[in-house]
Amino acid sequence: MATEIIMPKAGIDMTEGQIIKWNKKEGDKVETGEILLEIMTDKTSMELEAEDSGYLIKIIKGDGETVPVTEVIGYIGAEGEVAPEGISKDAVETFENVSDKKEKKPIKERGIEERNTAVKSEKGEDEFDVVVIGGGPAGYVAAIRAAQVGGKVAVVEKSELGGTCLNRGCIPTKTFLKNAEIIEGIEMSSKRGIILENEKFTVDMPKVVSLKNEIVKTLTNGVQGLLKSNSIKIFKGVGKINKDKDVVINGEKVLRTNKIILAGGSKVGSVNIPGIESKRVLTSDDILDLKELPKSLAVIGGGVVGVELGQAYLSFGSEVTVIEMMDRIVPGVDREASETLRKALEKKGMKILTSSKIKEIIDEGDKLRIKLEDKEDVVAEKALLSIGRVPDLEAVGELDLEMERGKIKVDKYMETSVEGVYAPGDINGIKMLAHAAFRMGEVAAENAILGNHREIKLETTPSAIYTIPEVGMVGLTEEEAKEKYDINIGKFAFVGNGRALASGDTTGFVKVIADKKYGEILGVHIVGQSAAEIINEASSLMTMEITVDEVIKTIHGHPTFSEALFEACADVLGEAIHLPKKK
Repeated sequence: MATEIIMPKAGIDMTEGQIIKWNKKEGDKVETGEILLEIMTDKTSMELEAEDSGYLIKIIKGDGETVPVTEVIGYIGAEGEVAPEGISKDAVETFENVSDKKEKKPIKERGIEERNTAVKSEKGEDEFDVVVIGGGPAGYVAAIRAAQVGGKVAVVEKSELGGTCLNRGCIPTKTFLKNAEIIEGIEMSSKRGIILENEKFTVDMPKVVSLKNEIVKTLTNGVQGLLKSNSIKIFKGVGKINKDKDVVINGEKVLRTNKIILAGGSKVGSVNIPGIESKRVLTSDDILDLKELPKSLAVIGGGVVGVELGQAYLSFGSEVTVIEMMDRIVPGVDREASETLRKALEKKGMKILTSSKIKEIIDEGDKLRIKLEDKEDVVAEKALLSIGRVPDLEAVGELDLEMERGKIKVDKYMETSVEGVYAPGDINGIKMLAHAAFRMGEVAAENAILGNHREIKLETTPSAIYTIPEVGMVGLTEEEAKEKYDINIGKFAFVGNGRALASGDTTGFVKVIADKKYGEILGVHIVGQSAAEIINEASSLMTMEITVDEVIKTIHGHPTFSEALFEACADVLGEAIHLPKKK
């Protein structure tokens, strides 16, 4: 039976490849492993080896042709065998005709000066090439990028520059978690031969909050300085879009513009639970300004924010109970990573209740009673509502935009259903991460000023949970990968890592999921020290479409935590030096 020769998928982003040259002619004998042809992808050239011995009985796609991945380009069979007729001559011709008709418009590379000339025109004081609504990660980055490519730009922000991440999310929580790390260091000191006269400590919450506010102010001032240095005009107030596609600030001042970048971000989500309106139930915004440490804290929602803040308050001295409706905490991450994190947090004293649904919250004056279905009540002084965030659509105003499950629908250019209006960041709900918003903002800005040419690619966006231990992830989980690919898994535990042993914390592992046939890295999951840093290397490897066999040709410094990633890649191939031989 004839063997198909297909156009391989050599990377996550590869959709087609060009045949440069066949090294064999129809009728030539072929040996397994022999180079059949050379292929050019969008990034590099590669050689395609024969998977079977026999004869090249049919070439379907010839030199110079561009072919979608997984399409049959030829057949290997026995001498005299006739190739299957699955792809007829008519079908091939049809495909070629369609391909020929595809309009290819390469983007002309222009310098900044030429771009400036292209977009600049005389405009009134309140007229702009682009108005950005929202000064968060997507908004301020979009504004700066739009200015860099020659636009006259304005930013409208209703509260603080920097958005949720800088003011009430990423940065404040990491400030709190650094304190938790220091406290863990104090508790570990005697094991490391550092004898303190008194290991007892107290936490001065007003001072903790004050330091957090100082750090936030430094960064918000930095964002303001960056905007001003790029000659971007900043307006304070609530910006909304009117029916004429102008931006109206506080219902009065009108900014006229050619393009709008809608970067309203997100707000705290709510849930319909009786008693949720109690003043003892805090949002993630509220708890970061809490100046009195609660004796006990119930965290409603075991997502990223919930477990991060839960651990911070646990280290400060609060009794913390996490209540999660799903069967595991941080349900979006790899299951094994979630289970490992749960064990680590429970070992530190956190109580975690999964598969738990809240029926009612009763405010008893000095405490809350949280009633659960089929489980005992949880009693706590305060509760943290941490069930995620939802897009903030206030700025949409009179604009009729296509929506999808409460989120603004955008295309690959970050453009909405209304021409000239772009919506990067949390407001579109694609990936609610600050660093994803940065990239979406850049893409939206370039397309708004220069025309739609740059597409968003977020498949290799890393994410992290800054608990102790940290969790890092990029790409597919093991469950997701098994549904789509035939995979190999490599794993290296930090207990075998010299740097982790020397640091006194060997919790966790690095897991690499790879396509069995090509060695393409499909996902990386890390639990342990420096996971949030190591995952960036994994993301870069995946973006550059580097395979596991190429990774193990590199040299990692020793002793480092990142060596564990190298070893996990080697384990995919069964070549890890610092793991026992597999039976």
